[in-house]
Amino acid sequence: GATRQQALQRAARALGEFTVEGMATAIPFHRTVVTDPAFAPELTGSAEPFTVHTRWIETEFVNDLKPFAAPGTDEAEPDTRETVVVEVGGKRLEVSLPSSLGMPLARAAVAGGAKPKRKAAKKSGSAASGDTLASPMQGTIVKVAVEEGQQVAEGDLVVVLEAMKMEQPITAHKNGTVVGLTAEVGASVTAGAPICDVKE
Repeated sequence: GATRQQALQRAARALGEFTVEGMATAIPFHRTVVTDPAFAPELTGSAEPFTVHTRWIETEFVNDLKPFAAPGTDEAEPDTRETVVVEVGGKRLEVSLPSSLGMPLARAAVAGGAKPKRKAAKKSGSAASGDTLASPMQGTIVKVAVEEGQQVAEGDLVVVLEAMKMEQPITAHKNGTVVGLTAEVGASVTAGAPICDVKE
């Protein structure tokens, strides 16, 4: 729209006409927000100025939206949930999901002995000592800034890792001598893989 008021009017109309069936969407939330006096005082005739801030939803938004109900039901079923402990990247996490997602089946698979492979964890086993400098993430080494036997101080650059199109400098975690340097430019490393040891 040419003005904020016109854009809000068009947004309110479009959201009012928008229909998605069979699944929950954020459309009811957006319909409510674009007509809220705090967000759209121009449309509601409110004398108050625009008062939305970064924590407005958590602190001031009045959420009276009804939960999504699946087609063919008058109201949403009770929220029965199952909790299972999973391991992701070597860290144990407790996950709570609706029981309708087949959690009993997942529990049976876990109880039946299905265990994920842990290649990365095995590679990082040597990282248990305080000397090992390990890769914090999966990526490709694009620069090696040290040589075998070189003295480094805590915070000195050891390698540069590229992950998700971003370069991440990996620095020495303590003072010492670089030993067992396996990093090479172009090599791929997994999260937790040892790069070298820094021996005092």
